[in-house]
Amino acid sequence: MTRQSDTTRILISKQAAQRLADSISRRRFLALGGGVAAAAALAACGSSGGGGSTSTSPGGTTAPGGAVDKKLNLYTWAEYDDPDLLKAWGDISLTIFDSNEQAVQKLVTGGGSSGFDMVVPTGPYVPQLAKAGLLEEIDKTKIPNFSNLDSRYTNQPWDLGNKYSVCKNWGTTGWFYDSTVVKTEIKTWSDFIKAAQTEASGQTTVLDAPPDLCGIYFWANGIDWTTEKTEDLDACEKFLVNDFASHIKAFNSYPGVDLTSGSFALSQVFIGDARAGLLGVQEAGEDVSRYKWGIGAPMTELWMDNWCVLKGAKNRDAAYDFINFVLEPANSVKDLNYHGYNTGIVGIEDLAGDIDFKDMVFYTSAAQLATMQSGAVNSAQDRIVKIYSNVKAKAGG
Repeated sequence: MTRQSDTTRILISKQAAQRLADSISRRRFLALGGGVAAAAALAACGSSGGGGSTSTSPGGTTAPGGAVDKKLNLYTWAEYDDPDLLKAWGDISLTIFDSNEQAVQKLVTGGGSSGFDMVVPTGPYVPQLAKAGLLEEIDKTKIPNFSNLDSRYTNQPWDLGNKYSVCKNWGTTGWFYDSTVVKTEIKTWSDFIKAAQTEASGQTTVLDAPPDLCGIYFWANGIDWTTEKTEDLDACEKFLVNDFASHIKAFNSYPGVDLTSGSFALSQVFIGDARAGLLGVQEAGEDVSRYKWGIGAPMTELWMDNWCVLKGAKNRDAAYDFINFVLEPANSVKDLNYHGYNTGIVGIEDLAGDIDFKDMVFYTSAAQLATMQSGAVNSAQDRIVKIYSNVKAKAGG
């Protein structure tokens, strides 16, 4: 299916189009598995000669007079970029993917860039894509507005020095609950578990994503959620399957959509979907204060999605020009207001103005960020997916 409006074109499958029609946002699409398949595909790509450092990509097309020809093929998530902002930059074709694994598979099987100039992967996938020779090293001299990024959102452990990536935006995971049902205040993941087993039993939803489901147990027990230790994984499975699963009503990565339905009382949730849910309550004319939002504690997730230029990109210079464009503070604010996630620009809190539920978007103190940790694609991936499947089966999901 192709939807076209002037200079911005969106190319999506029929299935993805249906998701768009249902107003599904980017963070609703999380990988449910495929880690090994993706890793195997990446390994195959790297071993076939595609990962050498000697490969070069064209400099990108230029318009008459030497100006950048503003045409770009972007491989990204659904409902993730302000269409008016894209149109203001130039001629952009969007192709939608549903998960990082799907994007990796597409790029690998396509033999590299697959006709795209840029891709928007989540942080832990950047080193794998780079190792497979699929990403171009970022030339920061072509992105002067890189200096507008807050240093807290650069130099991440999965891409030290921003060799291959530039922050698009980031978010975290927490919970919201109906305070007319859950009377006890929830301050930690341990509180979340207790409420799910008591006041909200049978009325609790968890994210439909294996790492975040297991994260509930790991974060509550002070265990690194990227652990590869067999004993940690065994303990996680034992608790979630035997003690927790029976209290789960649904596995739902976007409970905010149904917040006003009254069908659940407690949800694990991504911040953007929590904000969308509260906006829905507000728009329905209901009492927003009834629902309480909290950042996961004592530890929780920090995910970051990134602009990456693909090796072999036909429109490489246009890609740099576009990244520089979206890093302009005024443009970044427009994009933030569209998708609801912090874009990492210095002073974005003040630039955003009277955005609804602003405090939810801008909890960027050093103390809070210190409690958030990136995920990882590692040897525990398959076991995490298996735990998720067993919990879902026990819960009847």
